[in-house]
Amino acid sequence: MLADALEHLVRGIVDNPDDVQVTARTQRRGDLLEVRVHPDDLGRVIGRGGRTAKALRTVVGALATDGAVRVDVVDVDRR
Repeated sequence: MLADALEHLVRGIVDNPDDVQVTARTQRRGDLLEVRVHPDDLGRVIGRGGRTAKALRTVVGALATDGAVRVDVVDVDRR
């Protein structure tokens, strides 16, 4: 559910919504949601000074009922 909500939010921000991928993994400290976007949209998702990414983390954290959730924006050029 959290991955779907995050994907919906990110698709509304970017210019290439078809390239948005959100993967969920469970780790020891809680859930990890990785967001992958088109390289041209990376700046839009991170935002000036990280404000947009921080806002996305805040919203997802408010929706989380099971505990800690971490949201990472992955730079696809490096992987």
